Amino acid sequence: KVVLGFFELALAFKFLSNADLVKHWGILKLEPFLILWIIIFAGLALYLFGKIKFPHDSPIKKLSFSRISFAILVSAFVIYLASGFRLNKETNTFSSLTLLSGLAPPVGYSFLYPNDCPNNLTCFKDLKTGIAYAKKVNKPIMLDFTGYACVNCRKMEEHVWSSKKIDNLLRNEYVLISLYVDDKKELPEDEQILVSRINGGTRQLTNYGHKWAHFQTQFFQSNSQPFYALLSPDGQTVLNNPVGYTPNEEEYAAFLECGLEAFNEQKPASSIFEIN
Repeated sequence: KVVLGFFELALAFKFLSNADLVKHWGILKLEPFLILWIIIFAGLALYLFGKIKFPHDSPIKKLSFSRISFAILVSAFVIYLASGFRLNKETNTFSSLTLLSGLAPPVGYSFLYPNDCPNNLTCFKDLKTGIAYAKKVNKPIMLDFTGYACVNCRKMEEHVWSSKKIDNLLRNEYVLISLYVDDKKELPEDEQILVSRINGGTRQLTNYGHKWAHFQTQFFQSNSQPFYALLSPDGQTVLNNPVGYTPNEEEYAAFLECGLEAFNEQKPASSIFEIN
């Protein structure tokens, strides 16, 4: 029960960090999150080694092999957590921890090394602004439907986008527009409109998450994240078939290269919508 209590406490901070991201509180960023988890799991390790006791614990005559093994494993995890404070000089952010993808806040959500975009990429979080820039530089768009609390989105950003080949494509060949479907930031009053749902009924758009989620379902008939669509610089044309979660680096690189070839050949696949 005590061990379970430590895990529940750690998960409580995980869910609180999700709320912090979605609500833009700016409190539980990466540094305090890692420090809290280090304290929690260090406490668990000490408890397993018998260094910490609680009033209702039975007397420990001898530590069992399984308990010692688990204590060593937890101690190793504490060291692993501490390695999250290593600086990645290429992205100028803390190093992402593979085991914590989607659990810990993104490495860019930091007090010391803040960055609004994954891997220190240049990105836009507004559709019109991003399209205006893409037109200016004449580069195709990668539309990234994502979420602050999306586990698979973080896995893609931290472990697929970070590969040199894909990073080069995203950094130099595309204009990245990331639209967060769980963003609770309130829309201006004139944009809080009533829209029709695809499956019937209506919905009031009150925040940016509602706006981008409606945009995704309306034009792409999908409501899952991550979801990636490659568009022409004016945002009018889809260059190839959009994809969802694609953990295979080669497959994802092929998706990006296919869109780039379609753009260079100026033979887009289909026109689907107009930007108002």
